[in-house]
Amino acid sequence: MGAPGAGSARPPERPTVELPPAILVASEWSWRLLLIGFAVVLLGWLLLTLRVVVVPLLVAVLITALIVPVTNALSRVGIARGVAAGLTLLGLVLLVLGLLALVGQQVAAGYAGLARQLVRGLNEIKLWLIRGPLGLSERDIDEAFNSLGALVTTDQLTQGALQVGTTLGHIVAGLLLTLFATYFLLYEGARIWAWVVRLFPRRARGRVDSSARRGWMSLTAFVRATVMVAAVDAVGIALVALILGLPFVVPIGVLVFLTSFVPIVGALVSGAVAVLLALVVKGPVIAIVMLGGVLLVQQAEAHILQPFLMGHFVRIHPLAILLAITTGAYLAGIVGALFAVPLTAFINAVAFHLANERSDVEV
Repeated sequence: MGAPGAGSARPPERPTVELPPAILVASEWSWRLLLIGFAVVLLGWLLLTLRVVVVPLLVAVLITALIVPVTNALSRVGIARGVAAGLTLLGLVLLVLGLLALVGQQVAAGYAGLARQLVRGLNEIKLWLIRGPLGLSERDIDEAFNSLGALVTTDQLTQGALQVGTTLGHIVAGLLLTLFATYFLLYEGARIWAWVVRLFPRRARGRVDSSARRGWMSLTAFVRATVMVAAVDAVGIALVALILGLPFVVPIGVLVFLTSFVPIVGALVSGAVAVLLALVVKGPVIAIVMLGGVLLVQQAEAHILQPFLMGHFVRIHPLAILLAITTGAYLAGIVGALFAVPLTAFINAVAFHLANERSDVEV
């Protein structure tokens, strides 16, 4: 017999393999980045799901960033904070309603003349299509209009009316929520933010508070710069319309101002309305001139004024603005394009503040 325990020999130990430090670091970064990416995707999905509530709140934040200096000024002269917030919000509502009333009055006063000019302009366009380089026949034009009319059925009109009703209901609810949220942000914004800061760990509260305040300053500067750009656009395009003798100059200016807050889409809509109005009222030549004026104003704003203001006040590169708008529009449509640049401005300011704070601590 053999020696005891000879048949139960231990298997040879596997040699330990030491991974290169670069592989270890890459793996640690990878799972952390995957976890962060999952959290970001989950947060984005939650925000999109609750967009009926989130969008009015974000609009309220932007409005607050614009008009909070008025509330602060009223508070400094002895008016109670709640009363000052109410007066500021009431003044903003009255200003918007006044502009809309002015637009409605001008449209109502010139509607009859515009209707006659519309009929005459459509007839001129029809004659140009027949006698011009396209050489269309009257039968072709009538068939085209009949085809367009056939696309719209009674069922589609009913479904469209239901969709419009639902959309209007959402707009009214969102508007009321925006007004209430704006008032309380103006009135108790500091207390609300202090409550939010207390949700973070005690050691991180100081950095969270200082970073958010720096981001708020950048957001305020962005909103004011956007208002300046919108005003310049509105005045420039309205002046072009006035020089060309178009009607509804004030409504055109108000439309340009309001739509300028929606990147890309707003400029297209307001410019198209102005050019179509010139086409109907003054004919193709004036419409082409109006198109040139709109493009000139928009190009000057996009390549000179906006980069200067955004670079000076917000310190965001124009390429970053373009990428932010494109990404936001791809992920969330018009709403994403509307809030992409403010969010980028906020994140940019917070990142710079944290980086500078860390460098100061290391030194």
